[in-house]
Amino acid sequence: MKFAHVLTCFALALGFCNAASAQTTHIPVVAAENFYGDVIRQLGGDHVQVTSILSNPDEDPHLFEASPKTARALQHAALVVYNGANYDPWMDKLLGASKSNDKRTVIVAAQLVGKKAGDNPHLWYDLATMPAVAKAVSAYLVSADPSHKSDYDARLATFLDSMKPIDASIARLKSHYSGVPVTATEPVFGYMADAIGFEVRNQRFQMATMNETEPSPSDIAAFEKDLRERRVHVLIYNSQATEALTKRLLALAKDSHVPSISVMETLPAGKTYQQWMSSQLDALAGALQGWQR
Repeated sequence: MKFAHVLTCFALALGFCNAASAQTTHIPVVAAENFYGDVIRQLGGDHVQVTSILSNPDEDPHLFEASPKTARALQHAALVVYNGANYDPWMDKLLGASKSNDKRTVIVAAQLVGKKAGDNPHLWYDLATMPAVAKAVSAYLVSADPSHKSDYDARLATFLDSMKPIDASIARLKSHYSGVPVTATEPVFGYMADAIGFEVRNQRFQMATMNETEPSPSDIAAFEKDLRERRVHVLIYNSQATEALTKRLLALAKDSHVPSISVMETLPAGKTYQQWMSSQLDALAGALQGWQR
């Protein structure tokens, strides 16, 4: 009897452990960029385990090199999310090289919003991108884990609602500053600049910087003239890629009393995607405050 009782207790305990294990199982997700990883965490909560590959805001993401650790994370991922539009071409190579995984789902942001190689790849500054990614991720989570559908649905609704203040900030800036000439060292902020309605100058310079080629002397001279003569009202620069030329332009902007604002390609630590976007828009509004038509 005692032995049977021990077996019964052991079976009950094992069953409890298995049930607890089932309740705490996380869906393994890999995001190429940490702002997508942050959104996935908001949508999945405790039901997902997210690994973000590009996550250091102090490093230039263009210099990233994939490691065996990255490949291992992809191999075990049930869901993979990346930017596409040739921003992270190493993802295609890693996915192709990793062992085939029939159950792995891949979501490419660029495909969701109709962008391709050659388009501006900084899609997370396009107001259409994150809602599209969020809906695709949520649909996957519901299909993979239908028992938590109500939670996923509620989290998606919360996320979409949390994007409304960003839309409102864009609308306010557009109402005040549409048509205002600004410049940038590269088109990181390009989609939001277009949404606000800025006249964005020095486009050839920006494309050269983005494509890691040298801007022509005439393009550099035109950029410097815009700053020196205050033909632009804000200089937008990528603080993760401050080469010697960028530093020179920042110094000239300061001397010419043209305000500069920093934008980034990696989500800063301690912020959600929404907080990050809002803080950059607030900085832009502050920089433009003294401007009058």
